[in-house]
Amino acid sequence: MSKIIKNLKQFSTSNDRLEGAHLLCPGCAHSIIVRELLNCTDDNLVIANATGCLEVSTAVYPHTSWDSSWIHIGFENAATAASGAEAMYKALKRKGRLKDPSKPVKFVAFGGDGATYDIGFQFLSGAVERGHDFTYICLDNEVYANTGGQRSSSTPIGASTMTTPAGRVSYGNKVMKKDMVAIMAAHGAPYVAQVAPNKWKDMVKKFQTALATEGPVYINAMSACTTEWKFASHQTIDISDLATDSLVFPLYEIIDGHKLNITYRPKNKIPVRDYLAAQGRFKHLFKKENEYLIDEMQKAVDKKWEYLQRREEASV
Repeated sequence: MSKIIKNLKQFSTSNDRLEGAHLLCPGCAHSIIVRELLNCTDDNLVIANATGCLEVSTAVYPHTSWDSSWIHIGFENAATAASGAEAMYKALKRKGRLKDPSKPVKFVAFGGDGATYDIGFQFLSGAVERGHDFTYICLDNEVYANTGGQRSSSTPIGASTMTTPAGRVSYGNKVMKKDMVAIMAAHGAPYVAQVAPNKWKDMVKKFQTALATEGPVYINAMSACTTEWKFASHQTIDISDLATDSLVFPLYEIIDGHKLNITYRPKNKIPVRDYLAAQGRFKHLFKKENEYLIDEMQKAVDKKWEYLQRREEASV
């Protein structure tokens, strides 16, 4: 790993590399996550951005919020664009055609869960398999928020979406969320991690580790969506706290596909019920005929937490 450039104090006083004049929804966590990634390093960054909420809201022609090199690419192939740019950079460096080869250049791809878990999965899988030196960050808001709120394979069981609406004949989405962190670790990525914007120091540290790691890195970033999760726009961090403190969204990292470190243990673990109750997309689960699902979700969260702790102990 190369030297991490900024400490947290330096980071907090950095100039923004994502301008605030964008059109993301009030309360959207995307801008928090992206800003902290851009500001945590002084390296030159080349950003590949899949079509999605982030792209359409930060680059409304002829304006842009990006103070870095930025590529808008199709819904499915942000990983392809980042790996292609990285391959070109290496070729130019070998040929001595870079103006300042001593200045580090890092390659980053952003995609939503639809672009990552679903239609871009094979492109991401291929880029990681080939071993490209880039960081892929999934802005995981658990739904196709940019195109009307359809379910993705990141959508939790029981959530009501446009394509899995809750009603008289359905309790909402019927499929468990895909475990992308485990999948990327199984690909042999040297570093994968899960982050959340409410734990910003943990997130920044993982971003810096990701940028300093040679090879493909995957970061899954919980990005609470006020529009589709149905909570007030000022409650983004509160919802994020509920997610991490209930362990619905545990924070951990996996190094070299094996060593697992849990990076946040809530002092007061809260019931999954409290997390669900704060979001309109789950309100139907509190009807008598659906409440059994809350118990099943609690059991699934407890089982995953026990697994993570056992794996951490085994990988010491």
